[in-house]
Amino acid sequence: MTDLAAFAKEKGVKYFMISYTDLFGGQRAKLVPAQAIAGMQEDGAGFAGFATWLDLTPAHPDMLAVPDPEMVIQLPWKPEVAWVAANCVMEGVEVEQAPRNVLRRLIGEAAKEGLRVKTGIEAEFFLLTPEGTEISDPADTAAKPCYDQQAVMRRYDVISEICDYMLELGWGPYQNDHEDANGQFEMNWEFDDALVTADRHSFFKFMVKSVAEKHGLRATFMPKPIEGLTGNGCHAHVSVWDLDGKTNAFASKDGSGQTGEVGLSEQGAHFLGGIMKHAEALAAITNPTVNSYKRINAPRTISGATWAPNTVTWTGNNRTHMVRVPGPGRFELRLPDGAVNPYLLQAVIIAAGLSGIRSKADPGPRYDIDMYAEGHKIEGAPKLPLNMLDAIRAFDADAELKAMLGDDFSASYMKMKMQEWNSFVSHFSHWERDNTLDI
Repeated sequence: MTDLAAFAKEKGVKYFMISYTDLFGGQRAKLVPAQAIAGMQEDGAGFAGFATWLDLTPAHPDMLAVPDPEMVIQLPWKPEVAWVAANCVMEGVEVEQAPRNVLRRLIGEAAKEGLRVKTGIEAEFFLLTPEGTEISDPADTAAKPCYDQQAVMRRYDVISEICDYMLELGWGPYQNDHEDANGQFEMNWEFDDALVTADRHSFFKFMVKSVAEKHGLRATFMPKPIEGLTGNGCHAHVSVWDLDGKTNAFASKDGSGQTGEVGLSEQGAHFLGGIMKHAEALAAITNPTVNSYKRINAPRTISGATWAPNTVTWTGNNRTHMVRVPGPGRFELRLPDGAVNPYLLQAVIIAAGLSGIRSKADPGPRYDIDMYAEGHKIEGAPKLPLNMLDAIRAFDADAELKAMLGDDFSASYMKMKMQEWNSFVSHFSHWERDNTLDI
């Protein structure tokens, strides 16, 4: 186990950010001087959980965020500070609703099945003006800006700095590009175990926002920050391995039928079947905000495609479906968006997949069509929720998925999300004034 005090002495670290992520994906931290980190590594840093987005009251005792020393990251842009992911504990018991704890428990459930889930994510973001109202590059106006060479080079200072840091951290970044919307970018790094990916995803969001601020810009992972432009997705690439991490359990040759044709084993097909079976409920986790449903139910964008699904379908190497299987032994879930909680994304994938394996779920037929042009021809495929309320109701109706995620977590998550929905619908908007004032 890494000794954080020794780490500080060796690396010249003066402060540690002991960090956890709440139910809404908010990153919470305390800045701890290195001289005090030995005690914090043992006992944790104290927080009032009610003061963050957790289902707790002011009467609850202190919640302690106990750092996971194996997940310590020295900030490349401020080396005197180190970030360390933490697990939430209260009175000696892990807080069941805390997202990192939910994921850790499900990783343990997968291990009981002899499985080790590995994932990679594609985290898209916009670089906006500091006010957040428009894209930061006034010259970025192309109708099809994806992979725009000039546009990515105009933001070279920001993108290259972030990529340099990922190289320094050993994440294995391998490509960066201007994405399908004006002002939008994507950066990719190597896949890894689900918990490692979740921690890196969480840190990546913090790093991107910090570097953007350093350059006088504002980075956002909001699903649909600019009307008419493609939204921020967070596609997840999923593969499942034996416990040694060397044998891909999805890529064996025992597959049959339409899933076998695209290189999935029987077990892989059932895991995919779980994703399809629980897709409507998954949306409450993978698309967690009111704004999320402006992305997955969006009209055609300026570029010509939303690149987001609205129907529960799967396919081979075809980007117009909710799930695509681009090659043997893995699949891509294209449902999640930029607002997704890094830990709950991984947790719900594992929960749905394990449910599918245990129930031998059938993923249904493969559709090899362009969903944007011919989706109306498919009969019987479920539609994804139209709004956050529909997603919460679908989640509430899925007793199996709720049980897999944990009853305490599921009840807390629904309660907090209903409060958020009620806050939204009670808000008096400009649209209401503009369209109904004189009725």
